[in-house]
Amino acid sequence: MRLILFRMTDQHRLTEPEVGRANVEFLGVEVHGPVFFVSSLTIVAFIAGVLAFGDGAAGAFDSLYGWVISTFDWVFMGTVNLFVLFCVLMLVTPVGRVRLGGPDARPDYSLWSWFAMLFAAGIGIGLMFFGVSEPVEHFLRPPLGAAASDTDTVRGLAVASTIFHWGVHGWAVFAVVALALAFSAYNLGLPLTIRSAFYPAMGDVVWGGFGHVIDILAVFATLFGLATSLGLGAEQMAAGLEHLFGIPATDTSRVLVIAVITLIATASVVSGMDRGIRRLSQANLVLALVLLAFVLAAGPTGAVLTGFVGSVGRYLAAIGPLSSWVGREDLGFLREWTIFYWAWWLSWAPFVGLFIARVSRGRTVRQLVGCMLAVPVLLAALWMNAFGATALSMYIDGGLSGVVEAVEAGRLELALFSLLEVLPFGGVTSGIAIVLVAVFFITSSDSGSLVIDTITAGGKLDAPVALRVFWCTFEGLVAITLLVSGGLVALQTAALVTGLPFALVLLAMCLSTWKGLRAAVREGGAG
Repeated sequence: MRLILFRMTDQHRLTEPEVGRANVEFLGVEVHGPVFFVSSLTIVAFIAGVLAFGDGAAGAFDSLYGWVISTFDWVFMGTVNLFVLFCVLMLVTPVGRVRLGGPDARPDYSLWSWFAMLFAAGIGIGLMFFGVSEPVEHFLRPPLGAAASDTDTVRGLAVASTIFHWGVHGWAVFAVVALALAFSAYNLGLPLTIRSAFYPAMGDVVWGGFGHVIDILAVFATLFGLATSLGLGAEQMAAGLEHLFGIPATDTSRVLVIAVITLIATASVVSGMDRGIRRLSQANLVLALVLLAFVLAAGPTGAVLTGFVGSVGRYLAAIGPLSSWVGREDLGFLREWTIFYWAWWLSWAPFVGLFIARVSRGRTVRQLVGCMLAVPVLLAALWMNAFGATALSMYIDGGLSGVVEAVEAGRLELALFSLLEVLPFGGVTSGIAIVLVAVFFITSSDSGSLVIDTITAGGKLDAPVALRVFWCTFEGLVAITLLVSGGLVALQTAALVTGLPFALVLLAMCLSTWKGLRAAVREGGAG
């Protein structure tokens, strides 16, 4: 029996909405009219405009980037802190017992498959790109006013502040969206679109213009957040090919990388969730763990494992000062790193949250939120220690400066390969790293395409193949456009601009989800 949550007015009564209720047929493909046409035409206009203005677009990206990070830093910091508190509330209150899908629901995927898809979709490319370069960058320019001359302190703080950017705060953003969408889809029977998360608070209003705007914003955030990651992945793959085979890392090579990977991702997304994404995610997690184990074994193993415990402790000790934006003197770190990360996580939130919701039926609220805050964070901490701490140890204790030189030169994409080349079997492990980036690239692209397909098909999980191909192709085109028009700054600006409005959307989502879960507990809907 369907759980009825609202009894006060007819406006707030659950209404058995049909999936795809506002869909129309366009060129033989069923799409949600307002969401698909507005989002697709706007993105086409964006691509055309950026390519037409060339250098002018690059300057505009640079100016917009500086304005957003300096004007809205408090919005990003404050909202993400609130999302962490919301997740804690989910863990410690009775709503944590609610089972997604009802009391009798059981998970559709094994814990291993679920975690593999979560890892591949959520953090893969980022760990590969920043796992070595970010700890080194923070060692060279330490946050929180730490003295660079205090080597031991700064070494620990560098890894701890990197974990901060990949830790509880970022995954809390994803958890907010994943929980809201899973609850609205599996417990309320609503379409798996972003607007459905607001039904507990707004009722049938979400099926009108308000809901269209929310879903359109979600499409923009997903597409541009993905483009940021795909652009970073292309830069790193091109750097790896140059490092291994001497192929120059030019705009042409980066465009070719995006084109080839997009074709492969399109084939994967056409094959669907079970055959494509699940298998790729599992294979990539195994490969990532193999590379992690190799670096642990080949590097200063004892120091890294000991440092893992210490860096997690330093992360927990520094989480308060790093979470505050008041009175900070390290504005370079705050705005160019933390604000960018929070915006990037926010722009990825519709994509990763909806994707995780799709694979999380049968979990309880407490299991979903607890796993999302604990397991990936611990893995990210281990990864940053293995790669970042190994690079720092080789520089500080061994005098090997290749990674530092790459970071100082602004070539963050080369840092991983500079580390691997000084370890045994450098050529082999660099090749594995390129494959890892490629497969993370593919799983991010096809997972994101499936999410956008679902939104622009009015919540239909079996969106037409043509729609999947369309969005997968446009992800690649947007990434290419940003990369050739402004490079890293353009990619970062895309994440900032799309993440900002979604910070406010997610605040409202928290309130709506809380209202729905409280009603579920009162009506006996906890599992």
